[in-house]
Amino acid sequence: MSIEIDLLPLDDKLIKVQEDVRNFFDWDIESDIESAEQLLSTVEGTTIEIWTRPQRSVTIANLRRRLVLRETKIAVLGAAVDESEIISMLESPTLFVAADGAVGVLSSLPESISERAWSRLVCIVSDADGGDGTIEAVKRSIPIILHAHGDNISSWRNLLEIAINIQNPPRIVLTHQTPKKIDGLHNPGGFTDGDRAICFLIALGVPIERILLLGTRTDIVGKWSGETNPEEKLIKLKWMAKILSIIGIKY
Repeated sequence: MSIEIDLLPLDDKLIKVQEDVRNFFDWDIESDIESAEQLLSTVEGTTIEIWTRPQRSVTIANLRRRLVLRETKIAVLGAAVDESEIISMLESPTLFVAADGAVGVLSSLPESISERAWSRLVCIVSDADGGDGTIEAVKRSIPIILHAHGDNISSWRNLLEIAINIQNPPRIVLTHQTPKKIDGLHNPGGFTDGDRAICFLIALGVPIERILLLGTRTDIVGKWSGETNPEEKLIKLKWMAKILSIIGIKY
């Protein structure tokens, strides 16, 4: 019998920020809950063994083994990440965790080093709107920390449809952004894919001093941001800055 591992936020303020964001944008918490519950029922309604609840706990344990139990640095790839940053990271044994579409940077590298970079990618943190990079990661069976929020139901449905139809679907962990406890999903805190990736790593047990941020900018919309409204995105990045200050991480 497997034990479900919970991923708890570093600080309750990280959950409070989610509420503040909802109030700021006038988003409805019921939509966030509905998306989370639909994501859970969709995933658990498939016949994919590694998507069952016990196996999702195994996935978390596997990620913990690779990311926490080894003393390696972990670079979180944000939307403004540059190819040169990835190339310099390959000179050390640094592992990668990508914030959604930022994973696309790996395929934009010269072919001779692109595969090396992909082999360092441990997982991708996504709300399913990262475009080609995210789809490539799914097709490569990279574990995905898949997030539900009020207006991404069609996005995560489309991504799961792609995943279901490949020979080796990726392992998944499910996250949400409500204060409600939803068995089978986790809320480690965070709002954008980038800061949620950091919250996820910390909840997993990675010490803050081992986390490096590449391409984390709060003043520009990064080129790997996927489909986005630039004005709204800049506002969202201010919220990301607030979350990073609660965590106490430099960027």
